[in-house]
Amino acid sequence: MRLFLLFFFLFSFSFLLAQDIDFSASSISDDLISNANAVIRKHQKHVRILSKQKMEISCLRTVTVLNEKGNQHTNTFVGYNNAIKVKNISAEIYDKTGAIVKKVRKKDFLDVSAVDGGTLYSDSRVLYTGYLPVDYPYTVKFTYELETANTGNIPSWNFLDGFLVSTERTEYKVEFADATLKPMILEKNFGDYPIISNETFNSVSYQGENIQAIKDENLRPSLDKVLPQLMVSPVNFYYEGYNGNVSSWKEAGAWMNDNLLTNQDELSSATVSTIKNLVSGVEDSLEKAKIIYQYVQENTRYISVQVGIGGLKPISAIEVDRLKYGDCKGLANYTKALLKTVEVESYYVHVEAGQDKVDFEEEVPSFGQGNHVILAIPYNEKYYWIDCTSQVHPFGFLGDFTDDRKVLLMKPEGGEIATTDAYLDEDNEQIIKASYVLDEEGSFSGNINIQTKGIKYDEHFYLENLPKLDVEKQYKNYWSNINNLEVEEFTFQNDKNNIVFEENLRVNARKYGAKSNNRLIFVANSFNNSQYIPRRNRNRKFSMEIPRGFLDRDEFEILIPENYSIESLPQDSTLETKFGEYSIHFKVEGGKIKLNRKLFVKSGTYPSSDYDSYRVFWRNIAKLDNSKIVIIQKT
Repeated sequence: MRLFLLFFFLFSFSFLLAQDIDFSASSISDDLISNANAVIRKHQKHVRILSKQKMEISCLRTVTVLNEKGNQHTNTFVGYNNAIKVKNISAEIYDKTGAIVKKVRKKDFLDVSAVDGGTLYSDSRVLYTGYLPVDYPYTVKFTYELETANTGNIPSWNFLDGFLVSTERTEYKVEFADATLKPMILEKNFGDYPIISNETFNSVSYQGENIQAIKDENLRPSLDKVLPQLMVSPVNFYYEGYNGNVSSWKEAGAWMNDNLLTNQDELSSATVSTIKNLVSGVEDSLEKAKIIYQYVQENTRYISVQVGIGGLKPISAIEVDRLKYGDCKGLANYTKALLKTVEVESYYVHVEAGQDKVDFEEEVPSFGQGNHVILAIPYNEKYYWIDCTSQVHPFGFLGDFTDDRKVLLMKPEGGEIATTDAYLDEDNEQIIKASYVLDEEGSFSGNINIQTKGIKYDEHFYLENLPKLDVEKQYKNYWSNINNLEVEEFTFQNDKNNIVFEENLRVNARKYGAKSNNRLIFVANSFNNSQYIPRRNRNRKFSMEIPRGFLDRDEFEILIPENYSIESLPQDSTLETKFGEYSIHFKVEGGKIKLNRKLFVKSGTYPSSDYDSYRVFWRNIAKLDNSKIVIIQKT
């Protein structure tokens, strides 16, 4: 039986490489070219689990690139390290007629470090072609074979690369020497896509054909929720010297703790002494954690390691302590070790980070999920989350990179799926208070105070670390509705304990108001004038998702010239919709015009049919925000 399976595996790989296609761009059907920047002509990945300690992966990827934007879909690179060997790799480039113009052999591939700076994970490398196209369309055929003893991370699969790319043929196949090596597979978002599957006694395979390109849509759900994909998780495996048998997240977390994290927390006696002195006299564990977090921010730096190349195991704490840098895994493990020395408990956490909120799939305990590592600190029956790669974020504040998503905690008793802090609706508050004096020429000068919290804080606090000229440029971009704006001075106050950022500015602008005979005409809402209108999506396909929501409150006072009176004020207005509320009110007191504005947008998922109504909501806001005041010279 073993000899039969080996012959079967070898035959299937030969069959994979033997199949070919017409490389000319003219052979692609019009349906696949429509809305596409590139067409995946054939994409096949075969995974062969020959034993618990031997896995082979072969891949063939042929892509026709139709224009410059399609270059990103060639993906002619592969990562390797001491545990992953590249047995074969090659590429061929064809012109629009299908004639070959270049062959790239293994020796011709560029071989570079996968690490952004430093020597950490010095064995982590990437091979890539570096081909620069001179004409479009062109086609790239890329093949490689990998071999590894680590069977704990089986590649998953996407049937579409993303938006504006179509797929002519795609195939994923996993073969296993016996039933004990069969992985768990979760099918996601198949819907009406033309995907078929087949299962035999020693394999599972999937095929898709003629999958047309789809357009991106504003405020759509994350790609993880909409594109067809497979999640593949090993059950019985070997990884970096350790055997594993995992069928639940609890078992996955226990395996990580017992094998990859154990004995990685050793520190030098000098560092232990330094850390204990830092927290001397501090009894509260959360206060100790804040001190340690600040120490890590001030004494280490983050380096990037290509996803999937650095592996699952973090570099040892003592090595990070020596080098003073690390990737997310190394810095999280290092911080965890420092906290342990002062008896503060923390948990190593895998998370899928990014602007899109992507949850861990609870049905499939796969180590392939997650591209980032953070820490969770339990305190008073809640978790405080810290990202040890950030040198600027306050303790316990994640921002929109890892907020509000299901993650995996590695606890001593096993893995636990938990949800990170969410910043929703009123949590993301911005308050602007401004007062300015308008002169007879329509110019103004005044003071502005801005306070931000939640994700709004995340969008503003970086200003304190920018050079003066860059700060002024940011404000001029932010208030692009004000011509001739000058920022005279500014100060910042960053309250990291309460996570509130405060900005105080003095500004002026020449001829903000337009003169017309004996009148001055100017826009009432100077400092939070939204002209945002979501772009139109005809024949919208996806539901609409507002991931966070926010609350803006604005109070403006305008002192007009003494020899002018008010001829026309905008009407008070209120908008109430399922998406949120908007109101703007005007009042005149003692020669001053007072404006009060509120905008509240609610997070939530809405049917695609609501998108046009949402655009109308913003169109009405833009119109009201642009309302004008007219003042006239007294006679």
